[in-house]
Amino acid sequence: MEEGGSEYGKPCTRPDFSSPKGSSSPSENDSFLKSYISQIAMQPFPQGQPLWEIHIIKCPTSEAQETLIFKLHHALGDGYSLVAALLSCLQRADDPSLPVTFPSVKKFSSANKDDRNIGLRKVVSRCFSPLVNTVRDFGWSLLKSTCVKDDLSPIRSGSESLQPFSVSTITFSLDQIKEIKSRLRVTVNDVILGVIFLATRLYMQRVSTNSNLSTNSTALVLLNTRNLRDYKPVKDMVRPNSESPWGNHFAFLHVPIPKVKPSDSQFSDPLKFVHKTHEVIKRKRSSFGVILTGKLLEIMQKCRNAEYLQAVAKHISRTARNSSMCISNLIGPVDNLSLANHPLKGMYYTIAGTPENLLITIFSYAGNLRVAVGAEQGFIDSELYNHSLLDAFDMILRDACQKQ
Repeated sequence: MEEGGSEYGKPCTRPDFSSPKGSSSPSENDSFLKSYISQIAMQPFPQGQPLWEIHIIKCPTSEAQETLIFKLHHALGDGYSLVAALLSCLQRADDPSLPVTFPSVKKFSSANKDDRNIGLRKVVSRCFSPLVNTVRDFGWSLLKSTCVKDDLSPIRSGSESLQPFSVSTITFSLDQIKEIKSRLRVTVNDVILGVIFLATRLYMQRVSTNSNLSTNSTALVLLNTRNLRDYKPVKDMVRPNSESPWGNHFAFLHVPIPKVKPSDSQFSDPLKFVHKTHEVIKRKRSSFGVILTGKLLEIMQKCRNAEYLQAVAKHISRTARNSSMCISNLIGPVDNLSLANHPLKGMYYTIAGTPENLLITIFSYAGNLRVAVGAEQGFIDSELYNHSLLDAFDMILRDACQKQ
């Protein structure tokens, strides 16, 4: 691969995937692109250069005619900050003068929400449950970040060193996801996590018939601690005391991957992965564990001492290493967008330089949900995992649609 006379690490590069015998086919370019992403992801930013790079790839793949890659250091900001900056460069394809819109959130109301005949036991439970859940969630988060590790499994090797990884993507229909959500009376995130967890257990079984499907496996879910659904302009984010401040404002949420009994090798009830995820998330929402975890990271990051900042980085790395997989989710626009009058067919993101063997990132765009799978090469069979994702989604969709 050539770079138009420049080396990796320059702020703007233009790699050429053309073969010596002529132009490559889109399927060949798919392989070249995956290899290229893996290479640049593992390379640190050179000293004395900005903490960002732009890679312009003008070779057609099976997904698009051209590909634009932004490589950004996490020190610049978290996913919310960086996506907000990216969206400020984009316009709606149908009418650039209109603002970009985002999905609305509709929550199901409980059947007993307006019931005034609540017993004393329920009143006491509602008062003390948040306190108990806060102590349990925050304490468990601290343990998972220090000494409690997940079991070794087909998705967790326990290796301490960073290894090259490959990135592949799968696209799901948001309408189908919302159909599952409506029938099961859960949230979109519950459906997504349920599909991922079912796919993970399916993958464990398929990669090794002797694999223990009852391993203690935890997903580390990254959450934005800003209480916002849409994105604010960068000029508003950098203002003092902004309600959506620029920077890194995230927290961890440890969600256990549901276990499967040896007798249930056929996964007879795939919907349980969605329901169990819904129960765990609902309980954790009633506590302040995530808020305390976010505040702890914020306090640690405010110390400008170099040694202390290094300790913060080690804390985050150890938290990820002790878990089996990492999941990050960002909301994208409903509209089709364009960049300099070039329509965007799709968008996704991934995270590099983290120690886990399996990383899942999710981004919605124009009625579709793009799931990017970052898998360690030589340990995770990304193709098999992607097939498991598709099968898990079909299983949950089929069973959900059978419900009245």
